[in-house]
Amino acid sequence: MLLTLQIRNFAIIDRVDVEFSKGMTVLTGETGAGKSILVDALGLVLGERGGSGIAREGSDRAEFVAEFDTKDLPGVVAWLEAQSLDSDGECLLRRVISADGRSRAFINGNAVTLQTLKQLGEQLLDIHGQHFHQSLGKAPTQRDLLDHYAGAAKLRIDTAKCFATWRELANELAALQLADQDRATRVDLLSFQTQELSRLALADGEYEDLQVKRQRLMNIGRIAEGVTLARQSLAEAESGNAEELLNDVLSRIQMLAELDTEFAPVADMLNEACIQVREAAESLRRYGDDLEDDPAEHNRVEERLDAIRSLTRKHRCEVSDLPAILQKLERELYLLQHAEERGAALEKNVAIAEKQFRANAAKLSERRRKAAISFSDDVTRAMADLGMGGGQFVIAIRERAIEQAKADGLDEIEFLISSNPGQPPMSLARVASGGELSRMSLAIQVIGSAGSNISTMVFDEVDSGVGGGVAEMVGKRLSDLARTRQVLCVTHLPQVASLADQHLRIHKKTDGKTTHTGASALAEKARIEEL
Repeated sequence: MLLTLQIRNFAIIDRVDVEFSKGMTVLTGETGAGKSILVDALGLVLGERGGSGIAREGSDRAEFVAEFDTKDLPGVVAWLEAQSLDSDGECLLRRVISADGRSRAFINGNAVTLQTLKQLGEQLLDIHGQHFHQSLGKAPTQRDLLDHYAGAAKLRIDTAKCFATWRELANELAALQLADQDRATRVDLLSFQTQELSRLALADGEYEDLQVKRQRLMNIGRIAEGVTLARQSLAEAESGNAEELLNDVLSRIQMLAELDTEFAPVADMLNEACIQVREAAESLRRYGDDLEDDPAEHNRVEERLDAIRSLTRKHRCEVSDLPAILQKLERELYLLQHAEERGAALEKNVAIAEKQFRANAAKLSERRRKAAISFSDDVTRAMADLGMGGGQFVIAIRERAIEQAKADGLDEIEFLISSNPGQPPMSLARVASGGELSRMSLAIQVIGSAGSNISTMVFDEVDSGVGGGVAEMVGKRLSDLARTRQVLCVTHLPQVASLADQHLRIHKKTDGKTTHTGASALAEKARIEEL
């Protein structure tokens, strides 16, 4: 369950700290006070996308922190442990969104991606928005509601995975069969290209070494002249070379060192310098002796570089990509040369994948059909409580042909409604009025939630458009739901608010320059006044 929510610098909220209790909590307050802003904050801390302009005017960032008790949520605890995000039964979510829209997310102090935060959020809390009825007539929404009620989330994911595997293999088989038409031409081309790259036999770092060697060969005259001058300056000039000058200074310092030991370190440094100069002169001598202008070697280097560059242009790649391209071409050539065996294996794998998809889709269909019966009966009974007596709600499930299979299975799902006795059920999207849709939405959300294993449900003004006795039934429905889970409800209806276990009043204050929103838990007297 949700224990606390902290909000900093969000919209008209500068600072709000709210503690929640078990059962049913209602949030009331005047229009514009910020009730739905708290719901929006919950969505953001659970991974919903934000953007620029979220931070309060004058603030550089908005911050949201939510604490959950997960002791009775073994699935969440297992997920946290699998992600190495567990912290002794605690679950602390934090989201920071800067004024320019950049976002950072944390779970138990660990930085995570927004997708990871959303995956966890979907297991902790379910938000039903006030405009949900506007999407109730859409097929994807209806399918999601039924699957939610049926507890078929994992089975649907497994079905989608089987579908993806089947389609991927089927597409690969189709591509292979299409390639049969010009396989011989492609094999010839790939054979030539792989032989060309294999003959090149490019070694790691060879291209860079050749460039260095080419640079040396192109400038061999200048290099030889520089080496000669350097050798003379270091040791070979008849007088005034570096070695001679250093030896002279070294002799003088050694004499001074006999008079004062403070000169001993200087003598050591000069001695080391003399050794370094001799070694440098010897290295230059060896380099110069080995240096020769070899036109044949120069030509060989140029030809090798041209061959490498020619293949990079042909394959439109960098030099470092050539070995990987060779491997790719060799793989493609191998597959084409063994296409018949591969085609037979693919046909077998496609058949196996289709069979697995059909099996999962059949299980999903069976789960949906069983759930649809009880879901339809429950919503029909709820319709009577919500002022739609004599009406009927039916979930129709029609099987798709295998050619129209989708990742969600083989079912076409449609919600049907009959508002009056004796009328056949028809598409909810076509026959329900705005008021009926609003009440249907409420009934479906409350009943659909009963099949969920999510412990905290949030209803944001889903009771708008109802009143009187219907409002009382709405409150009873939400109160019943709160017996098995935590329910948070934003409402304007006293009939709903009166049935809550906890009552929070959202209020707005302004000094004429700035506006602030706060939240207060109401004691009995204040609660009566609010009602």
